[in-house]
Amino acid sequence: MREGFALWANPSSPHAEGRRARAALEEARARIKAALGWDGELIFTSGASEALALALNHSNKPVIGCSAIEHESVLRNAGTAARFPVSPAGLVMLPDALEPGLVAIQQVNNETGVIQPLDNLAGQVREAGGVLLADCAQGAGKISLPDADLIALSAHKFGGPVGIGALLVRDFALLAPSGGQERGYRGGTENLPAVLAMTAALEAGSGWIGEAARLRARLESGLKAAGGEIVAEDTSRMATIGACRMPGMSSAAQLIRFDAAGFAISAGSACSSGSLKTSHVLEAMRHPHPAEVVRVSIGRETSEADIDAFLGAWRAIAETARAA
Repeated sequence: MREGFALWANPSSPHAEGRRARAALEEARARIKAALGWDGELIFTSGASEALALALNHSNKPVIGCSAIEHESVLRNAGTAARFPVSPAGLVMLPDALEPGLVAIQQVNNETGVIQPLDNLAGQVREAGGVLLADCAQGAGKISLPDADLIALSAHKFGGPVGIGALLVRDFALLAPSGGQERGYRGGTENLPAVLAMTAALEAGSGWIGEAARLRARLESGLKAAGGEIVAEDTSRMATIGACRMPGMSSAAQLIRFDAAGFAISAGSACSSGSLKTSHVLEAMRHPHPAEVVRVSIGRETSEADIDAFLGAWRAIAETARAA
């Protein structure tokens, strides 16, 4: 990011400084595509939410549906399109007969960590003459991208800065132009410093995911031993996310107690936790106790000592719930 500020100029300007900035921007675009194994187009955005809105509002195909467990940014922009149900395990169930159009399904659920079998679902969508938009905010940079036509991602989910992301586009013919920059598909001066930082974070790799999986296994084993329940335990899940239930205590009460103990967790999506509404994801999964579930996330810096300290706090808080 410091490098980006040092050579800053408007990448859309024709002068020498602008051309140098443009060259750096295009080099970063190529590096990001290579790191992701993507051979299509890439539009820089302010994050996954903008990328999803761009795809949903400017697709050349009508939006025919999305899963009932999508991020709020998808549900807001999908309008009256169908909401496809999910199984109690959190897996999307597409109808046998689909109309041709755009279908939005996330790769990894941001509350439960459940990984959708998107390559299989993409086949169903394309057989119906449609295209697949995948919200890969939680998976990009950590696991392989799915076989989708449009992919949204956000840099801060893999260690980059906030305020930068991208929409990957298989073919620009899928979208209507909507701005003056980014080949005419997005307006706004390109954020070169953030783009370079996003590139560096992505190229740092995902070698830490194996350790995250080990730590989550330790966490969930301890939680079950202490009377906790794991949501979608037997479903394929992203190693960085776990959803767990503490019987007898509301998620709101848990958040307050864990925060007082020095632990930052959330109930539902992090961007809607402040609302204290019951998770629409857990409701769609028909979870019997959605109001008692919290989300715990594991990052690069999480240590075994952090996990053990959290388990100690969990046992103490759960004991107060049992006593009550």
